[in-house]
Amino acid sequence: MKRILIFDDDTDILEILTYLLTEKGWEVHTRTNCNNIISILEECRPDVILMDNWIPDTGGIIATRTLKAHEEFKEIPVVYFSANNDIEKLATEAGADTWLAKPFDLDELELMLSRF
Repeated sequence: MKRILIFDDDTDILEILTYLLTEKGWEVHTRTNCNNIISILEECRPDVILMDNWIPDTGGIIATRTLKAHEEFKEIPVVYFSANNDIEKLATEAGADTWLAKPFDLDELELMLSRF
């Protein structure tokens, strides 16, 4: 079973994604902040990460850069997702592997996650 870790401060999004991805066979872990991201990764050991841009307190860009600079976790794919108009630029700035604009279609998310 593949593990996904979702960082988003919107608990409604976390609940919906947890339900939908669990139904698809994923083991889902969620966090409403990305403080101490390395400790969280050590605990969850995800196969892929969904990272929101606007997340307290560290923020998605710094959190993504932190994990991509870490020798043990730098290979974990990060899907940067946000409702921000310049999501592609933000994802590149963060060092994410790919991006997904909110609101997104569930089929689009599934297709993206199937690549990892």
